Amino acid sequence: MKTKILYFLFFSFLFLVGVFAGYIYWLFSDLPDIRNLEGYRPLEASIVYSSDGQVLTEFFYERRKFVPYYEIPDIIKKAFISAEDVRFYRHPGVDIIGIMRALYRDIKAGSIVEGGSTITQQLAKMLFLKPERSITRKIKEAILSIQIEKKYTKDEILGLYLNQAYFGNRAYGIAAAAEAYFGKSFRELKISEIALLASLPKAPSAFNPFKRPEVALKRRNIVLQKMLEEGFITKEQYNEAIKEPLPEHPHWRRFEAPYFVETLRQELETKYGERLYKDGLRIYSTIDYKYQKKAEESVQKGLAEIHKRVKPKIQSALIAIDLKTGYVKALVGGNDFWETQYNRVFALRQPGSAFKPFVYAVALMEGWNIDDTILDAPVSFPGAVQGKNWSPKNYNNEYHGEVSLRKALALSLNAATVRLASQVGIKKVVEFAQQCGLKTKIHPYLSTALGASDVKPIELTTAYSVFATGKKIKPIFYEKITDHNGVIIEENKPEVETILPEEIVEQMREFLREVVISGTAQRAKELQREVYGKTGTTNNYSDAWFVGFDDDLLVGVWVGRDNNKPIGPKEAGARTALPIWIDFMKAKQ
Repeated sequence: MKTKILYFLFFSFLFLVGVFAGYIYWLFSDLPDIRNLEGYRPLEASIVYSSDGQVLTEFFYERRKFVPYYEIPDIIKKAFISAEDVRFYRHPGVDIIGIMRALYRDIKAGSIVEGGSTITQQLAKMLFLKPERSITRKIKEAILSIQIEKKYTKDEILGLYLNQAYFGNRAYGIAAAAEAYFGKSFRELKISEIALLASLPKAPSAFNPFKRPEVALKRRNIVLQKMLEEGFITKEQYNEAIKEPLPEHPHWRRFEAPYFVETLRQELETKYGERLYKDGLRIYSTIDYKYQKKAEESVQKGLAEIHKRVKPKIQSALIAIDLKTGYVKALVGGNDFWETQYNRVFALRQPGSAFKPFVYAVALMEGWNIDDTILDAPVSFPGAVQGKNWSPKNYNNEYHGEVSLRKALALSLNAATVRLASQVGIKKVVEFAQQCGLKTKIHPYLSTALGASDVKPIELTTAYSVFATGKKIKPIFYEKITDHNGVIIEENKPEVETILPEEIVEQMREFLREVVISGTAQRAKELQREVYGKTGTTNNYSDAWFVGFDDDLLVGVWVGRDNNKPIGPKEAGARTALPIWIDFMKAKQ
């Protein structure tokens, strides 16, 4: 009987040893490979810059800027060691003394008041393990921590932790946290601010200074006390820091040039997918920050003046493009992006008389001269409905008889323009407009000569480059994209195509200069330099335009209502869109 018991105990012992050995083997075989840390880089926000170096926005899943460990100030490292792991530089990844101390304090308090996890253990958990509460996970965490400590220096581990940690308020990593909580670089933080950030990763919601300021203040002051006890700060620094107030609100970045940024985001997301939000790309846009701010100001100012005369809500769009490169220098898609994200720069609207230059350009190509004459008198053409005629009318029903083409375009005479379109061929006009870059459907009817077919402001404005230089340009929203190391991934080169010969370009510029000198855009003479352009107004005053240029910049302005109802009586392009255009062009003076 005794022998049987001994055998039973012996085999039971072997079984338990086997189970334990199997468990240990499974633990090690199931561990993640820490060699993955060699290529580690956390999700990082991509940054969009203006052409003059201003940060416009960030695209991210996790708001984070990666900071190499050697760039993190020593005082930040000391604060986090004080808050999270005071024996960090003295343990091998697992701190037995720290665990015993934490256990003693927990027993004394009758609840869990202190954890025993080291910074290395927290890093292992964040990078490799699921957030489950189990003995197995804690054992894996300890094993991984020891392996990490054998392969990496303490400063490298601390740097990884400070880049990976979540600080609340959508901020990941020390750099993003500094911006989110204090609106400044991590390099500029005060000791009190560093102590607050050091207090957050353990429980970002519980210590949120914006929601629980009393708790956050108490926690911050505990960190400051620990920094003092460890000799990381002086008594004077402690006394000064403890008096500092907490931040009152998060610093959300209400990104710049919002209509432009959203347009850019959509374009890049199609091309780069998830990389846009997690690879830390550097996107160098074409926007000129000075022009962009002036464009936003001009639109707001112009709409405020219009709203003094008519009922809200009038909207406006403005786009400015470099004539030589096609680089978009400013873009405003409406009165307020934060109220409505609908971008009117890409909306379909009737161009009215702003379409007429295409008719006159075709006339020049057909052998007409700028000073040749055309009859401006009432005229009728067969209408769309059989048996009914269409009779275009001039503004205020005023007609001028025989007039030069120069005068007909300058005064925007409808009857003369339709008569000219009839003689040169409306199909040729449509084909030329499409050749200049109008991609929307242009109907081959004579009413199109007066702007009856819908166009997009961006396309109409870009098409005017042909009148300015003879060349069609492609709108470009960014010059280049690099990875986080500055290696160029993509460069956007200007795309230019010659459409008109130089002699016709000279006459088109003369046409559009006459509009300013003696025509519907005489108000633009206040700029006191040579500018060119054309007003546009639809019959019921639902769309108002001015598209024009100088030697460098091409700018289009549209004004109207989203529901296509009239802006108001006599609210023509010269009265609504042109003042916005002029105010914006003053940015160049």
